Amino acid sequence: MRKKIHNCVLLLFVVIISSCAYRTEQPSNLEMLSAVENAFVDIAATSKPAIVGIFAGHSNRDLNRSGSGFFFRQDGYIFTNDHIVHGAEYYKVRLLDGSTLDAKLVGTDINTDIAVLKVDRDQEFPILSLADSEKVRVGQFAIAIGNPFQLDYSVTTGVVSGKGRSILGGLRFIRYQNFIQTDAWINTGSSGGPLLNIHGEVIGINALIRKVENTPAPARAGAGFAIPSNLVNTIGTQLIANGKIIRGYLGIRMREVPQGIQVRNVYLDTPAYRGGLEQHDIIVGYNGKKVQKSIELQMLIAESQVGKKSVIKVLRRGQERTFSVTIDEMPPEMAGIPFESESASWKMLGLAVRKLEKGDAQRYAYLTDIDRGLIVERVKKDAPGFNAKIPRGALILAVNGKEIADVQTLEALLQVEQDALELILDIKSSHGTEKLTVHLQK
Repeated sequence: MRKKIHNCVLLLFVVIISSCAYRTEQPSNLEMLSAVENAFVDIAATSKPAIVGIFAGHSNRDLNRSGSGFFFRQDGYIFTNDHIVHGAEYYKVRLLDGSTLDAKLVGTDINTDIAVLKVDRDQEFPILSLADSEKVRVGQFAIAIGNPFQLDYSVTTGVVSGKGRSILGGLRFIRYQNFIQTDAWINTGSSGGPLLNIHGEVIGINALIRKVENTPAPARAGAGFAIPSNLVNTIGTQLIANGKIIRGYLGIRMREVPQGIQVRNVYLDTPAYRGGLEQHDIIVGYNGKKVQKSIELQMLIAESQVGKKSVIKVLRRGQERTFSVTIDEMPPEMAGIPFESESASWKMLGLAVRKLEKGDAQRYAYLTDIDRGLIVERVKKDAPGFNAKIPRGALILAVNGKEIADVQTLEALLQVEQDALELILDIKSSHGTEKLTVHLQK
């Protein structure tokens, strides 16, 4: 019996000693907090050189704006927000050392609120790497850095408090939203700056501030929303390559239901209308991919090639049906694209055109790299071009047998032909290559 008690006491003593030894090896609460604090300080210190202040200037002083951005390529490419640079006439970038460089606009996309600027100098620029935003977890640390109030850099910390957020409505153009929500405080002027993870990688671009109620307008600040880095990378790559984004368009209003995406409305003379989709159809698949969220379907449609057929699977009155729909290009007014309403092509033909650009052959299924001509971006209803059935997205190859290589050539030809009764246009579209007679209005 004594031997058993002795063994038990000995065992308990060993456990206590081991437990005490274990505790003494663990960092104290203060040491753990200090380690976290030092990590945030290090991230801020190493990231700041790649973050810039941006001034977007306009001859109308009321249109001047400022914000933030960051280098993502060593040769001077900068990510920022479209709403900072949209409509500006010139751009300046302020570096951490206080120096200022003139910048040029590479491209901007109003639908995702992403823009790319470019600056040049002999030395390479420090950069921030983009993380995989699909791996971002709700609850993980987030660090927002920007250049608010045109002062020195501001750093705030918090956590990722939500993903897949979509909060804006009532806009005249389509907005693709899949925001990362964070409670890291975002100040005025921090838009366009990075939202970082604990590795100093960019998980998003700070784009929107949720203003706290009763906060005075000049002191706007609050929890924010960031554009996910994967979307930023996709849009930025296209803007650098092409200077613009070409998106597919289906022509429906939609809402999420338990089975999939319900069609609330089908607009007339759109791919959905021509393809046979009906109100109340529930879309469950797009080109073989199951869809349950509106943002997923919107992105799939946007990334579809213009002029190419997409296979759409729907539930109609409980029965599964499949439709083959030829995707159009998103109407320019929905993409926030301006046009020259005083041009001869608009006045005479009701057509707004642009030059053929590199990358168009990848987005328009019916074009090749050797094609030359002008892309039709808008068609005015009941105008000569509309009546001749010239589709939006068509390529104008020639007018009256004369090849059209640029907008200036078309404008000059139309000036000469002002008194003509009709014009013969060679065009290429999803219908193939054809000659169309345009009867001019007199």
